[in-house]
Amino acid sequence: MPRRAKIHGHDTPYVQMQKNYCFACGQNNPDGMRLKFTLDEERKTFVCKFRLGKRYTGPPGHCHGGIIATILDDAMGKVNKLHHVIALTKEMTVEYLKPVPLHQPLHVEGREVSVQGRQHINAAEIRNQKNEVLARSRGTFIAIDPEKMFGKFVER
Repeated sequence: MPRRAKIHGHDTPYVQMQKNYCFACGQNNPDGMRLKFTLDEERKTFVCKFRLGKRYTGPPGHCHGGIIATILDDAMGKVNKLHHVIALTKEMTVEYLKPVPLHQPLHVEGREVSVQGRQHINAAEIRNQKNEVLARSRGTFIAIDPEKMFGKFVER
């Protein structure tokens, strides 16, 4: 199966959800973030450029830590597409290195660290325009059988 240049949402080759309501990347979620990730085929990373509005405020002028974790989790989760699997987050750690500003261009990048059987270890970083790392994460994801878990939600 040829690899597409752009991959986003939860559209894996073998499971197409009826609609994507994911809070982070779902284009059908009117209250979500609607992040759009693209695959950097050469580096085998998933990248998303974004700006955060005031609705994501934590400390004044900066993003809430839970939103930062959400963005990092989604970036890491996209990496599992390299193996054409759906894998759910088992655990993740987040390092908040510098406050993440609102209303400024940012980007997040997710990459693979290792794969052992069903266990996928991934990492992600949020960077500013100066390419400074503001937050980073590492997560363990477990590949699941999407038909068993999501079968009733799949278009037939």
